[in-house]
This record gives sequence, C-alpha cells and structure tokens, in this order.
Amino acid sequence: MLIDGHGRKVDYLRVSVTERCNFRCQYCMPEKPFSWVPRENLLSYEDLFKFVKVSIDEGIRKVRITGGEPLLREGLENFVKMIADYKSDIDLALTTNAYLLPKAAQKLADAGLKRINVSLDSLNDEVAAKIAQKDVLKTVLKGIQAASDAGLKVKVNCVPMKGINDGELVEIMDFCKEKGYPIRYIEYMENQHAKDTAMGLNSEEIQAIIREKYNFKMIEREGSSPSQNYQLEDGYVFGIIEPHKDDFCATCNRIRLTASGVLIPCLYFEDAQSIKEAIQANDIDKAAAILKNVLANKPEKNKWADEEGNETSSRAFYETGG
Repeated sequence: MLIDGHGRKVDYLRVSVTERCNFRCQYCMPEKPFSWVPRENLLSYEDLFKFVKVSIDEGIRKVRITGGEPLLREGLENFVKMIADYKSDIDLALTTNAYLLPKAAQKLADAGLKRINVSLDSLNDEVAAKIAQKDVLKTVLKGIQAASDAGLKVKVNCVPMKGINDGELVEIMDFCKEKGYPIRYIEYMENQHAKDTAMGLNSEEIQAIIREKYNFKMIEREGSSPSQNYQLEDGYVFGIIEPHKDDFCATCNRIRLTASGVLIPCLYFEDAQSIKEAIQANDIDKAAAILKNVLANKPEKNKWADEEGNETSSRAFYETGG
C-alpha cells in the first residue's frame, strides 16, 4: 500500500505517453509549441511498463493513460495489453479527444482497456472548430460512438468558456443523458500556455445555466474523485471540477508520470523527480524508492496561486494529462 506524507492512500497513477496533440485548444495549447520533447527522449512503452509494474506491485489499482493526445503515439494498444495482461482486474482507462477513436476503439477494447474520458466542448461544428482550431466535431462524435460500440464505458469532459460554448452547456448535457454518458464540467485552469483571451466559467455560473432548465441537488463525492456531483430530478448525475478550490485535496489518491519519466505528485506543484535513469538501468529498487520519496513530499493541498495570489500555472497541462 502506498501512503503519502499526509496519510492519504495513493492508488491511482496517470501515465502520459506523449505531449503531442492534434488539436490546438484555446485553453491548453493554442499555438504549436517548438519545444517538443524529441521522441528518443521519451520512455519506451517497455520502460513505462516497468514503472507501471512497480506501481501496481506497491499498491496502484487504477491506471489512466493520457497525453497530449495518447492515440497519436503508435502502438498504444500494445501498451494497454501489457498492463491488462499483468493485472487483469486493474482499472484501466484512457483520456482522449476521440479524433482517432473511430479506428482505435475496438483495438483498445480488445487489448483490455475498460473506460475512456472524452473531451466534448461543443456540438456545433463551427464552435468546435474555433476551440480546437480544426474541423473536428463529426470525427469526434464518430469516435465516441465507436468507443461505446466497442463496449468501453464513456465519460464526457467539457470545459465551459465565456462567449464560446457557454450557450451549449445544457445541450451537451442532454446529448450525454440520451447516450447514457456521465458528464463533468471542468472549470478552466489558467495557465501560461493558453490563449490570452481565454476566459472560463466558474461553478456557480455553470450551475446557474443548467438551472435554467433543470432542478438539481448536490450529492456526495464519489470516493477520491475531484468532481463535485449533482443529481437532476430524473436521477441523472453530472459533475463540476473546481480546480481553484482545494476541498478535494484531502482525499487525493493520484500521482502522474510524464512520457519522459518525470514523476509528479500534484498537477499544481512544480517539484518532481525523474525515474528515467533508474528504469532504463533496470534498477527497480531505486525506482520504487523514488516513488515513495515523491509520495512523502506530495503537498497537502494544491499550490495553484503564486506568492502574489495569482492563480496561473506555469505547467504545460499537455505534458501531464491535466
């Protein structure tokens, strides 16, 4: 069992397999970065799997594969299969923009993937293209359907943006209700890599929009989920993730590994350690020691604001599966 320095059980590992993405979403990476990590500097699937095995052996029970856009990395189903074959009952999930899912969904399901989280910020072709800076919606919807047809459990994430998709929040929820997909609205996380003009909606604003059509009540969080959940009168549950608050930090159960081998204890915490050298040297004991050291230094709460109180992160979320 993995316990951090504040007595929290950590059983959830998020593994980024690439920082590359085929979208240029305004709230994440609107301009093409010129500082991609060269492919040769990334850990191979085999090396990533070595650390996943260490983590599972130490107590990790949930693994989520992220990016960037993880489906851009060729052969992802092979990595999924490595994990699923090692521990068949692991909660194995993937976060994706769904653009490449039409051809990949069945292969991933066959390899052992169980669940996906999909980004869906608009059901309007023009708005979706404005957000992603690419004509994406039709293909994304085909990808979501392909995942569902393959037997994968689907959850939808939506980032509400002022003046862009804030008029669609109920429509997107209705789409998810009809399909049987849970939806989580994620407050925009200010970061230095986003478009300067990007502005998000906070939880109160999101709730006010939804309340124009639906009555709902707050319900308890699910385990260590960062999502505050709400239930409509018909029983449908939606969630809102509020990164500016730290009320979910008390039950945080996750750590993150980047594609280049950096182990991050908290999305909003700059301190991290690399396991790359240890893993590539097959020094499993050292990798396990680094894991435990990172957990010992995991912060009690997110460190979102700087010393002046400004809530803007310098971390590139496309590197960490944020």
